Amino acid sequence: MNGPEIHISFAPGLGLFVAARHRAGRSAVVTDGASTLGHVVESLGVPLTEAGRLLVDGRPVTPAHVPAAGEHVEVLGIERPQPVPGAPLRFLLDVHLGTLARRLRLLGVDAAYESEDIGDPALAAWSARERRVLLSRDRGLLRRRELWAGAYVYSDQPDEQLRDVLERFAPRLAPWKRCTACNGPLTDADKDAVRERLEQGTRRTYDVFAQCTECDRVYWRGAHHARLEAIVENALREFGGAAA
Repeated sequence: MNGPEIHISFAPGLGLFVAARHRAGRSAVVTDGASTLGHVVESLGVPLTEAGRLLVDGRPVTPAHVPAAGEHVEVLGIERPQPVPGAPLRFLLDVHLGTLARRLRLLGVDAAYESEDIGDPALAAWSARERRVLLSRDRGLLRRRELWAGAYVYSDQPDEQLRDVLERFAPRLAPWKRCTACNGPLTDADKDAVRERLEQGTRRTYDVFAQCTECDRVYWRGAHHARLEAIVENALREFGGAAA
């Protein structure tokens, strides 16, 4: 770029996205004199989904602001919990976040997910069509203009990913109410009604069942229940204020 020089500083939590020279306080950036502040911030590596308030010489501005020479820009982090316009709060997860999707569903959070890679344009269109917050670790995907809303998932560990999303968005929790396979709602199921779909050992050992109203999958408290229950209890213990 060859235009006005501005000075910009990023909140410490945004250091992950920017070059080393922009991580330690204020640094100089030369703009082209025409690009918006939103474009400048993203060109330096920060998706706008991760940028909180934008301040120019201490006053709030929108991403549409065109920086002028000598301005000091502060890019703050997202405030938590982050309000999301519109209701209800719903998510869409990219192909790399299948475990997180299943854990959100376990907690009753509406989390759409496709196990096949349908491509960035289709994901962005899905987010816009159903007004879902797109969760991703792909910074390029989060920069797509057609997104309705998005958020970067900072960790690659499922436990930390779940805590991050619950802390950031404070969704209402309703454990054991949603199918972890397809995201559909669960309903109590009579044992006799699902008997033919059960293995002999399951029929003999368990009496309480639930069934998905969309994909018909049957659930019971099987061998993995203790591990799932620990995930639920930990989430409710830390974020119980949002529990149903």
